[in-house]
Parts: sequence; C-alpha cells; structure tokens
Amino acid sequence: MAFDKKPNKVVVIGTGYVGSSYAFSLINQNITDELVLIDLNKDKTEGDVMDLNHGVPFGAPTKVKAGDYEDCENADLVVITAGANQQPGETRLDLIEKNARIFKSIVENVMKANFDGIFIIATNPVDVLSYATWKYSGLPMERVIGSGTILDTARFRFMLGEYFDLDVRNIHGYIMGEHGDTELPVWSQTRIGSEHIHRFMEKYKPEGTMEELENIFINVRDAAYHIIERKGATHYAIAMGLARLTKAILRNEQSILTVSTLVRGEYGLDNLYIGVPAVVSRRGVERIIEIDLNDLEKQQLEHSAKVLKEAMKPVFEV
Repeated sequence: MAFDKKPNKVVVIGTGYVGSSYAFSLINQNITDELVLIDLNKDKTEGDVMDLNHGVPFGAPTKVKAGDYEDCENADLVVITAGANQQPGETRLDLIEKNARIFKSIVENVMKANFDGIFIIATNPVDVLSYATWKYSGLPMERVIGSGTILDTARFRFMLGEYFDLDVRNIHGYIMGEHGDTELPVWSQTRIGSEHIHRFMEKYKPEGTMEELENIFINVRDAAYHIIERKGATHYAIAMGLARLTKAILRNEQSILTVSTLVRGEYGLDNLYIGVPAVVSRRGVERIIEIDLNDLEKQQLEHSAKVLKEAMKPVFEV
C-alpha cells in the first residue's frame, strides 16, 4: 500500500491573540498535519512554536514551525489574522484603511510565493478585508473566505440555549450580514429542534417575550464590545470558529457555515463580501444558500450591504 497522500498544511499569518489561539485549537483538534506561523515579531513567533511543540505529545502529531512567506507555496490554507486590533470605543469599520494597507503587503507577498490554495480571513473588518484579499490576490472568489458571521451565529445559538436551558446543538439559526453593527438575526428561520422558535416558546416558555429575544440579539451583536472592555480582545471563540471552518475545508465536509463570501446576485446583492450561509468544501465556497427571508430581514440585509459598500469607498470603487 502506498502512503503518498500529501500532508495538510496550514500557514497562519499573525501570531497575536487570535492567531496563537487558532494554532492551539488546530493542534488540540488534530486538524492539520503541518502548521507554519508567520509574524513580524520573530521572537514571539519562535516562542509560540516552542510552546506549541511542547504540547504536541498531549495532542496530535502536528509539525509546527516558524516560517516566512516562502512557506505559503505548497500550503492548502493561508489564514490571515494579522492587522491592527479593535480598540475600546472603535467599531470594526473604523479599522478599514489601516488594515487594508497591511493586507495589500501581506497578500502580495503570499502570492509571490506561488500560493495556489485557499485564503481564510479573520482580521476586522472581515467583510471588507476578504473583498480586499480577493482583489489583491486575483484568486477565484470561492478560494477567498472570510470568517463572516460564524462567531455571531455561535453566540446567537449559545445565548438562545441559555435562555431556553437547552443544548446549543439543538438551536438552529443564523446571524447574517456584516460582521458588525448592522448584522441581523434571521428569526423567521430560527428553529429549536424542528420547531420554529416562536411556536416553541408558546409551548414550552409561554412567559417569554419577543422583547427578551431581541435583547438576546443585542447582546450577540455587542458581545465583542463587552469582551474588549473587560479583557482587551476577543480570541478564544473566533479561534475555535476558524478551526471549525478549517476542518470543513480540509475534510471536504460540504458544511453550511455563515462565512463572508462574494455575492453576485444572491439576495439581490452584488459585488461585495458579506456573511451568508454557504456550502464549504475542499474547493472553498461551493455555493451560497439563499434561505427565505421575510420583508424586514430583507431590508436589514440590504441596509447592512449598503453600509459595507459605503465604508469600502475610501479603499475600493464598488
């Protein structure tokens, strides 16, 4: 029997809070065979690599090393977590111009190494920077994927699970739109088990109110602000979300995840990256799933897209 299968290789650019937490998640969950960390702070990167390698005996046999852009040549995934962080009082969209400049340099260096895999973008504002990566790289849109609203959707499911005192894996619902202040909950398609959330609440939590549900969404939308106020950054949950997305790609799962991808007519939107449910596989984004939205949700999604396009104008003509 021939053992000639190419090992999976992931390159992480940016070893700050998110990048290092993501690397830790990959090793813990045995998701990749090889892991390369790249950062301007070489000492920090080497320290992370040493620390992670010392944990490999407790986890999966992953080859971890510090590297440079040349290591991107034969990588399956390049995951970008580098960039300026959101500060207390800043919105994600406030970061556009400075992070777009950083990304232009990063993406050009990756492509000079003849990279031919899939980009995953996690840096904020993730929708705009995913669009930027697509433009700067020249890769097909399906091979540039932003983390989108995967974290917002996870927060949504978690908080609804707390509210109903249920396993979050039985909560089925999406947050769509910008990963930011204009995102929206798709209440019309939110289900608990197979029951619509409003019907479920009538039967099993009759004292509950729509106002309470709306407050849950507000806490979902504003969660990053609350966490940043308390500890300066959000990184554990998004790292786990990125690990989930990585697994869906490398294992060719055909999973539906709310990633940021290019819309070309879907939901009546065009020429921007925005968080929508999409099928993700080894080829990247296979297709966007157009779920039925009610009139209010359509208006909210259109508003989110409009805000994103306006915010992108200083950097891109859209």
